Amino acid sequence: MSLALSIFLLVFVTELIAWVGKTVLVDFFYALYQRIFDSSRVKQQRELKTEILAAKAELLQTSSQDQFAKWAKLRRKVDKGLADLEKLNLELGSSKSAFSFRFNTGLWMMTTGTQFAIGWWYSRTAVFYLPPGWFGPVTWWLALPFAPAGSVSCAAWQMACRRVIKIGEGAVKEMRVGDLRREYTEEKGGLGKTE
Repeated sequence: MSLALSIFLLVFVTELIAWVGKTVLVDFFYALYQRIFDSSRVKQQRELKTEILAAKAELLQTSSQDQFAKWAKLRRKVDKGLADLEKLNLELGSSKSAFSFRFNTGLWMMTTGTQFAIGWWYSRTAVFYLPPGWFGPVTWWLALPFAPAGSVSCAAWQMACRRVIKIGEGAVKEMRVGDLRREYTEEKGGLGKTE
């Protein structure tokens, strides 16, 4: 695969991840991780919540004055269940924060870190050469930092790819917003029309 295409795909994946959002990806992959590797604790949490809700419902139906022994027993059961649930929630929360740190680190290494590495490794390599005289003195800037004169460097190509992708993203968002506005006005019977 050519260097230009590799850099473009890497920048595209990085921008796609930024567009979707890292928190969305972390939540999705953490749910998948829990389902595969940590399903017993999630199942235990769900069962504990169900037991607590059932005990609370029974506690609310029991009179503390007429049936004090039963009420006290249910109250201790609810309190113990809440303490166990809080402990389990803390364990799951720390597990999620550790997963989030590892996931974000891996994501950074696969996207931004790889871009830095490619930029450093190919810093003296031309991504492609420009026809002589097309851009005049700007050709010198496109070769920065270390590419041969008259060529486009990795850094300049990454910036150009990122800019084109951002412009494309803005155009897609604007088209989608325009479609939503059109749908909204059609639903409302053409707001703003004079009759």
